[in-house]
Amino acid sequence: MANTYSQIHVHLVFAAKARYPQLTNQHQKQIHAYLAGKAKENECYINAIGGTDDHIHILININPKYSISDIAKILKGSSSHYINEKKISYTHFEWQTGYGAFSVSQSNLSKVIDYIRSQAEHHRKLSFMDEYVSLLDKYKISYEKPYLFEPV
Repeated sequence: MANTYSQIHVHLVFAAKARYPQLTNQHQKQIHAYLAGKAKENECYINAIGGTDDHIHILININPKYSISDIAKILKGSSSHYINEKKISYTHFEWQTGYGAFSVSQSNLSKVIDYIRSQAEHHRKLSFMDEYVSLLDKYKISYEKPYLFEPV
């Protein structure tokens, strides 16, 4: 739409189903590149992407013609299909149901980018579950711990 300007930065977080460690270091860059291409294809821009073998963080600037749930569905669905088609995972791959979406202000972009890029180092000290709960608490999002994830 003409004369529409926006800056919608969202920190997306989603995990492999049952948080199985299926995304090896050697394949993470390939998956990240795929996700960046898929975002660009949908007129969105990824500022940073990172994660570990069981989850992913994406800082994305979302085109206003899409909802956050549209973009999460596109990224999760197409990437799981890609991972299975390329046989990147040693078993059938699926992302966990749901995701975390956290708004990011322009003034905090560099801090979130650094956080996402240092995921491997970060998770030497903290589990994904503890990290996720910490993000929910930081953003004051109410939750019931037993329902955060599908059972392992």
